[in-house]
Amino acid sequence: MSSSGAVISVDGLSKRYDIYDTPRDRLKQIIIPRLAKAAAAIRRAEQDVTKQYHREFWALQDLSFEVAPGETVGIIGRNGSGKSTLLQILAGTLAPTSGRVNVIGRVAALLELGSGFNPEFSGKENVLLNARILGLSREQIDARYEEIVAFADIGDFIDQPVKTYSSGMFVRLAFAVQAHIDASIIIIDEALAVGDVFFRQKCYARLDQIRASGAAILLVSHAMTDIEQFCDRAILLDRGKVSFIGESTEAAKRYYQLHQSNQVAATSTPRDVTATIVGLTSTGTECWPDDASFSDATKLTQIGNGWAKCLRYAVCDSTGRRCMSFAQGDEATFYYEFLTKQPISVPLAGIVLQNERGVNVHGKGSLEYSTSTPDHLPAGTLIRCRQKVELKLELGEYTFEMGLATIDPDTYKSMGELSHEQIFSRIVRLCHLPKAGLLAIGWRSAREAAPLTHHGIADLPGDFKYAFGADNAG
Repeated sequence: MSSSGAVISVDGLSKRYDIYDTPRDRLKQIIIPRLAKAAAAIRRAEQDVTKQYHREFWALQDLSFEVAPGETVGIIGRNGSGKSTLLQILAGTLAPTSGRVNVIGRVAALLELGSGFNPEFSGKENVLLNARILGLSREQIDARYEEIVAFADIGDFIDQPVKTYSSGMFVRLAFAVQAHIDASIIIIDEALAVGDVFFRQKCYARLDQIRASGAAILLVSHAMTDIEQFCDRAILLDRGKVSFIGESTEAAKRYYQLHQSNQVAATSTPRDVTATIVGLTSTGTECWPDDASFSDATKLTQIGNGWAKCLRYAVCDSTGRRCMSFAQGDEATFYYEFLTKQPISVPLAGIVLQNERGVNVHGKGSLEYSTSTPDHLPAGTLIRCRQKVELKLELGEYTFEMGLATIDPDTYKSMGELSHEQIFSRIVRLCHLPKAGLLAIGWRSAREAAPLTHHGIADLPGDFKYAFGADNAG
């Protein structure tokens, strides 16, 4: 593996833990091999030396990757996948069992709440001590102390023992120190989830500044929106092994596939079901574009469980013509087709639009529209989807993605009685196309009012009225 220019280079990294059933087994593992070595002439002792009193657990197995300066890489995976173990090794607080790890430059690691802080010391004392441990000179600390305190924004609590802090105050101060030491590598493990929205906005703005200065950032989070928006790439871990390394949006979709693996069997379809679905056709009441308008989707990356695949898609303007460039407020129509390879329950299809910063600005589909649909579809069903979207978004370029999922009929019929979490946990994702295509939104050429319909990402429905009157207060 080439490490040219990389600030982090990992090659064949593995970490093993020895698991003992009882403390007695741990003692045996330490003592008996030594006794056997001392009494090598005794045959029984020679046999005992090979006996193991523990089980091996590999938290990480054969990881290899690199991180370049100025790159932000997400580390994602289900609980127990090895994320925190990896970060501890990169931070130097844990030694690997095998493999090579090369980290160049100063590392700032926020691995867990309060790590490196003495609860009996005041916030000020902890800032001074922590910054010194992280490599700053006394002069550097004095020059940055006021900036650190201002960033933490915990008021007079800076002079109180940190054991009196709330979890939010704790992480504010810890992040403020780590973000002001001019590190080459910033490592964050879920810590920002503790802060409120204003603090998180401040943190991400600071991380943008750090990244622009050339520092690399490793971010562990279970919030896939953060991973997709903030990270250039992501590493998906599954039971200690690398499942995927690549574009963060695709990594997030693969994460959801892993998350649903234990519930796929919950969505079952009775055998010998015959279902009929009325598709959109060129001869029906809804016009279906001609073949020339479509793009082949079979050659694109498709993330799924093998139960369905996307065949093709088209994006058209209000006249039905294939189009990639729209004016702000225009209507775009998305047409896309899936073919089922296995019987499925209620189909759920939809699209997501992302802006150039990776923010999901629109995501909607048949579930949100409560579209009428059969309870079951047999294998070999062609599912045609038509979705209209008014592009009331800010000017710029957008990528779009599409997907197909399924849910059991009882849940679909009871959506009004269930929470979002209950519905979301029962969805089985069948096929997803990250960044399937691109469209652009530009200025309106013909208009009756202002050139822009709104400012900001989205145009929210609403109303505005004036009321005028004389000021009689005087």
